[in-house]
Order: sequence, then C-alpha cells, then structure tokens
Amino acid sequence: MELTDIIAMLDALVNDPTIPKNIRKALSDAKARLEGDEELSVKVGAAIYLIESVMEDINMPPHARTQIWSIMSALEEQK
Repeated sequence: MELTDIIAMLDALVNDPTIPKNIRKALSDAKARLEGDEELSVKVGAAIYLIESVMEDINMPPHARTQIWSIMSALEEQK
C-alpha cells in the first residue's frame, strides 16, 4: 500500500463524525506527520506512535478500530 493510500484512509477517519474528537485529533496529527518533509522512517514511526496512543480507546467505534488496524499494518510495511 502506498503512503498516499494510507493518508487517504486517515483522512476518511478524521472526517468521520462518529469517531470521538480525541481519536480524530490523534489521527489528524498522524496524517500531518506523514505529509511532512522528514525522512520516511521518521514520519512512519511518529505516525505509529500517535495512532498507538488511541488504538485501545474504549470509545472507539468497531468500524474505526478495524480501519485503524489496517492503517497500522500498512504503516508497519513502510518501515
């Protein structure tokens, strides 16, 4: 999966009103890091760290959790 595809998936989640605000904020921050100018491994590592911070949030809807697992898997492949 390309980095642009991962960013598009994050964008879809950020714009989903059923996802709590704190989770959308973390996903938005991860998206911004992936769009940054740093080296690929730095961007991916930062995005993974930000997403992991909210992955187990009890308020996350099940459909979002599944999408986040897919995003995390795709990010791990980028390393």
